[in-house]
Amino acid sequence: MQRSEIMDQIRKILISVLNHENFEMTESLSATDTDGWDSLTHMMIVSEVEKTYGIAFKLKELNKMRNVGDLIDLVVSKI
Repeated sequence: MQRSEIMDQIRKILISVLNHENFEMTESLSATDTDGWDSLTHMMIVSEVEKTYGIAFKLKELNKMRNVGDLIDLVVSKI
C-alpha cells in the first residue's frame, strides 16, 4: 500500500472524527496545528486507524508519534 493511499484514508478519518476539514493534510500535520484535535479525539483517531487497517499500536509506539508522518510510518510497519 502506498503512503499516499494511507494519507488519504487518514485524512478521511480526521475529517470524520474532527467534523471539519479546516486543515492542510501534510506529513508534518499534528494535533497542535488542528482545531478540535485534543487528547480524546486523538484516541478516537488512533482507534479508527487501528480498526481500518486491522492493526494494534503499542503504548510505546503511540508515545513516540508526533505527527501524521509518524502515524503513516507506524501503519506501514504494521501492514
